[in-house]
Parts: sequence; C-alpha cells; structure tokens
Amino acid sequence: MPFPLNCDTLWSGATVVTMRDGKYHEILDGALAVKHGKIVWLGPRSEIPDITAQQHHHLNGGVVMPGFIDCHTHLIFGGDRSAEFEKRLNGVSYAQIAAEGGGILSTVRATRKASEDELLQSARQRLSCLLAEGVTSVEIKSGYGLDIDNEIKMLRVIRQLGEQIPADVLATCLAAHAVPPEFSGDADGWVSVVCEQLLPRVKQQNLADAVDAFCEHLAFSPAQTERVFRAARELGLPVKLHAEQLSALAGSSLAARFNALSADHLEYATEDDARAMAASQTVAVLLPGAFYLLREKQHPPVAAFRKYGVPMAIASDANPGTSPALSLRLMLNMACTLFGLTPEEALAGVTLNAAKALGIHTSHGSLEVGKVANFVHWPVARPAELVYWLGGQLPCTVIYQGEKRESSL
Repeated sequence: MPFPLNCDTLWSGATVVTMRDGKYHEILDGALAVKHGKIVWLGPRSEIPDITAQQHHHLNGGVVMPGFIDCHTHLIFGGDRSAEFEKRLNGVSYAQIAAEGGGILSTVRATRKASEDELLQSARQRLSCLLAEGVTSVEIKSGYGLDIDNEIKMLRVIRQLGEQIPADVLATCLAAHAVPPEFSGDADGWVSVVCEQLLPRVKQQNLADAVDAFCEHLAFSPAQTERVFRAARELGLPVKLHAEQLSALAGSSLAARFNALSADHLEYATEDDARAMAASQTVAVLLPGAFYLLREKQHPPVAAFRKYGVPMAIASDANPGTSPALSLRLMLNMACTLFGLTPEEALAGVTLNAAKALGIHTSHGSLEVGKVANFVHWPVARPAELVYWLGGQLPCTVIYQGEKRESSL
C-alpha cells in the first residue's frame, strides 16, 4: 500500500523502542507518523517519506516506548485494609484477622455498601496514579461483590471508567474470587450461581471481556474452576486464572487446557505447568507486589518459563489486601530485583506480553504500523532507566490513540 500523502501528527527526534517481538528493537533518532489514531509509518528520521503532517512534534531526545499495560488489577473496591496491614506487622495472624471479620470479606462488606458513584470516584483516584506513569491500557476485575447484584454493580463501574478516562479499560468477571458469606461451606452452590445465573447476565449486558477465578485451597478447587471455565467458554468469553500463588494445584495447566489468556501469580507453578502454558501460549503474569507484601519465599519458575518460551507479563495486582500498589514502574524494578528478570524482559512484560495477556496484542503492546498509537515519550537516556529508578514520577508525555493526553484526569 502506498504511503498516505498526509498524516495527523509526526513525532520525531527520540529513540523509538518498538518492543516488537518483546525486544527493544531501538530506532535511533526515530520518527512516528500517526493518522486516525494509528501508526502509519515509523523509522529513522533520516528516512521520513515525503508527507505532510498537520502537526510535527520535535521531541529533542529521550525515548519513545509503547504505552504501558497493567494487565491485572482489582482497582474497584470499597474501604481499605491499612488497619489490617498494621495489625499483621504487630504480630496478629491473617487467620485471626479473618476470624474477627477482616480479610477479603471486610472488603466485600465495604464494596456492597458503596454506591456506584463512590466506587467510580475512588477507582478514578487510584487509576490516576497508574496513568501518570504511562499506563494507557488497564484490566480491572470484579470479585468484591460476591453476589449477583454487586458483581454486576462492579462491572458497570468498570465500564463507566472506560467511558470517562483516556485509556483502554478492560473488564474481567472474577465472581469466583472467594466463597461469599451467604454460601459459607457451600462453594459448589456459589459456583452454580456464577455459571447458571451471573455469567449469562454479564454476557447479555456486555459487561466483561474475560472471566477469571481463584484456584487455590482457600478459594476454589480445580474441579470448581473447570465448571466456571466451561460456562465461560459456552458463552464465548475468554478465561484467565489466579493460580499457584500459595500451593501447587496444577491450576495453570488447567488454564492452558482451556487456552486461557493468562495464568497469574504462579509462585508454585511447576515445569509441567510451564510446558503446558507454552503449548497454549498462555501468558505467565507475575505479580511481585503481592509476593513482596506477603513476604513470600517461593519464587515463580522464571527459568522454566524462559526454557519453554512462555511469555511473561508484569502487573500491579493493585488491590486493598495483598498488593496496594499504585506504581507499575515500581513493579518493573521488583520483577528484576525479586524475580531476576532483565529490564528488557520486564518492559516486554508491561507492553507486548501484557497485551497478549489481555488478548489485544494484534493492536496494542508494540510500536508497529497498523497498531493503535498509544505511546509515551520519556526524557531518559535508555529504556532500562524506567526500571532503574525507585519511586517518584518520571516526567513523561503520554499519547493515547494519537492524541496527547492531559495530565489532569
């Protein structure tokens, strides 16, 4: 196809880091041309074709990267659990806190009590921290409603966020997150409600882009998870899974059998799990924030993921209980220092591989002709600097769908 005679914007004068194939692929003194929100040309500035741009932005050095993608968050919730955090540090066990009515069920109570507007406003505030650090796409899960009406309420709020902010917001139904108090001792009963009543409504109202579950001894068994997956598949909804965070139940292998987009956490995943995930191209989403806050010792099998070519993504897991993380850049550093990833692997984990974990990699996650023009200009010398700095906000210019995003949301 001949190059168009004009484009909307031309950006030039920075190192363009494409992250094609999950590698840097740096274009020194590069340029990007954007038309109708998509990249129509990129390459060295010296090779810019003879075109006309309505606006030409001279970047004067620095690095242009794909917009960051946070592919695993729980940003919609009521209340907070900072008091529990303080109790744990003072020696009170999680079991005792739960027995006193704390833990996830305290978040469930607060979320049920909160109005849609209250949930929306608190989520916007949390999300603004991520967006300020170059995030242009984010996945948000339900899972703190744990009844039909409140799960629907959470998913509606996620959709409202997507309508109100300049970022791609994907919704995941995580109703199989924990057993609701009304179904104490009857996890199968709640799974039946999820499969037979909730998911059909979610599909009918187009409230979710995927379905997730928590496969763990303190949540749902592999057999119960499989029921949720089968129901999702019948409705045409892709699946994801919280797996192998606290024990080895082969949940990630189960996810692979259903061609899941991702399996997340994975501290106790085995080599067999890695082999199965590679065969289905299920992404391994690593969540160093939860690993850090819970002071875990078991590391995810990064060497096995490398051996079998499992794509690795990094996410904040932003949630009120185990990962109150509002900085994806900090997660990049933790992925390197705690899990042994290289900066290139970590940055692939919040760009192309994160896009794969959401099923949007054909349009997002790397800078290539035909993809959505979501990118960030960072005034840094090299990509690894984004992983290197601890804390603080590095100045950046965010381009979302070809337009400069205002810093105030």
